Amino acid sequence: MLDMTPKELVNRKSLRVNPAKTCQPVGAMYAALGVHRCMPHSHGSQGCCSYHRTFLARHFKEPAIATTSSFSEGACVFGGGSNLKKAVKNIFDIYDPDIVAVHTTCLSETIGDDLKTLIQQLEIPEGKLVVHTNTPSYVGSHITGFANMMTGFIKYLSDEKTTATGKVGIFPGFVNPGDMHELKRIAKMIGVKYTMFPDTDGTMNSALTGHYEMYPKGGTTINEIRELGGAQHVLALGEITSAAPAMELKRKCGVDFSSLPLPIGIEATDKYIMALSHLSKREVSAELEEERGQLLDIMIDSHAYYGDKRAALAGDPDTVLGIAAFCLELGMKPKYMITGTPDEKFTKKAKEMLLKYGVTDCIAKANADLFELHQLIKNEPVDLLIGGTHCKYIARAEDVPFVRAGFPILDRYVHPYMPLVGYRGAMRLTEMISNTLLDRQDRDSEDKDFELVM
Repeated sequence: MLDMTPKELVNRKSLRVNPAKTCQPVGAMYAALGVHRCMPHSHGSQGCCSYHRTFLARHFKEPAIATTSSFSEGACVFGGGSNLKKAVKNIFDIYDPDIVAVHTTCLSETIGDDLKTLIQQLEIPEGKLVVHTNTPSYVGSHITGFANMMTGFIKYLSDEKTTATGKVGIFPGFVNPGDMHELKRIAKMIGVKYTMFPDTDGTMNSALTGHYEMYPKGGTTINEIRELGGAQHVLALGEITSAAPAMELKRKCGVDFSSLPLPIGIEATDKYIMALSHLSKREVSAELEEERGQLLDIMIDSHAYYGDKRAALAGDPDTVLGIAAFCLELGMKPKYMITGTPDEKFTKKAKEMLLKYGVTDCIAKANADLFELHQLIKNEPVDLLIGGTHCKYIARAEDVPFVRAGFPILDRYVHPYMPLVGYRGAMRLTEMISNTLLDRQDRDSEDKDFELVM
């Protein structure tokens, strides 16, 4: 049993206990599932692919299709080129995707398979495509893998010679299908012509029809990715997640981009909407203005229950930054902000945001884990914990009210359909936060009443 008694924190450089992240291929697989008629392919052992598929299926409650090179001992010694050749042939013969998106695992990265050369040697059917990206699991996190897979699609497909389309590229970041749906709804309300890439709205939240479709109707099409080279502008949402693919598109095709925070809360949603309005030269719709006013009304009505409450947040960097910003707008004070993704831009962005609101006693850490967060909360408790499923063990041990938000959420349903972004997403967050705190208040009142009776 690990010692969880309050003490001076130990600076661990190598060991991670219950990390607030998972590995790159999970993110790469999710990005590929946001491309229409795409088969994600894991170049490594079968066990890796099974784990990554299971992880996504447990969060989204949808089948996460993917194939694998199924490395054996021989592939570990002689390389996986033969396995990839056989795998790609079988994939096109049996599953007939339009495109195969190959990502690597620890094993194929360690033995040094040159995927670019291997793909050039493949016999690919006419009209079909194979792309790749490198996703070593011992570097970065699923956020890194998501961005790398997006960058891989852009490197292979986006065309700098494409005629200007006048469309706005929307890179949504690592969010749920419900968030992508909300981002598109807002763009449509302003009258913006857009291409969302990737787009899992329609692939990881598809309707039950009674007939299994391996490739649902959703997802960004191959042609749309090609045409990103002729986009008017790109809105890269999530300054940590979407920056790399946006910069690659600018490098290759000269498409300018704006890096915006994930639109969670009032200010960040305002920035997203005003950017769309500026690019389309259209007015913001009255319906969106009404939604904003309704959100403000909800925030004011319920302020008494969360004003000055201290919150601990854990999860993906852009999601944690977005929820922390909204907590500050609500009048709450983030006490701990933890992400497992090793990117110090997270710490920098957090400090800038906290300074703006005059919060000086918050600990914000990248490349951290939930064991460390638990120790911090033991040393100085908080009023609320917000994060993925694995935070529930901290909440139980320390008796802290807990709101599930972000990734992964493995023990609840419906959440992939419900947005956290936009004004509607902020309404939902307000509901979850205020009701969770109200439940605690009611429980404490009942305990006091029971003590008086006794």
